[in-house]
Amino acid sequence: MASGSHGKSLETARRLLEETSPAEAEQLPSLPSGFYDAFVLKGIRVVQALQPGTLLCHFTNSGGFLHGGATASLVDLVASAAFTTAGLRTRGSPLEMNISYLDAAFADEEIDIEAKVLRAGKAVGVAVVELKKKSGKIIAQARYSKYLGAASSKL
Repeated sequence: MASGSHGKSLETARRLLEETSPAEAEQLPSLPSGFYDAFVLKGIRVVQALQPGTLLCHFTNSGGFLHGGATASLVDLVASAAFTTAGLRTRGSPLEMNISYLDAAFADEEIDIEAKVLRAGKAVGVAVVELKKKSGKIIAQARYSKYLGAASSKL
């Protein structure tokens, strides 16, 4: 991938994670109003795209204990952004997510989130995501698969 398109992909990932407006966040289905705005979008920052398909983000847990569902949302968001850095569409739906919860994260704890695309075909992509404390202790490891193809009304 040319460095120009890699930079464009990184900017797309950054917009996806850091710059979603509250109005857009409130339109997301099945989430409480303002969930992403208050919890995720104001706290997550793209640190760097190490290479196409690999993304490193930083997150400061602004709530209390980092709930498993919130961890799953972070996995979904950062893995989707990693697909974006590889130049892939991200409008598809998650197919499967397997998360191993290994440690707890508490209020004001700084967390690094790294996502790496393992494989991306025409319709399905697979990524791994790891959440770590600054001490290096792993909070969670996930394997994530996503449908990347065109949306179908038959699904």
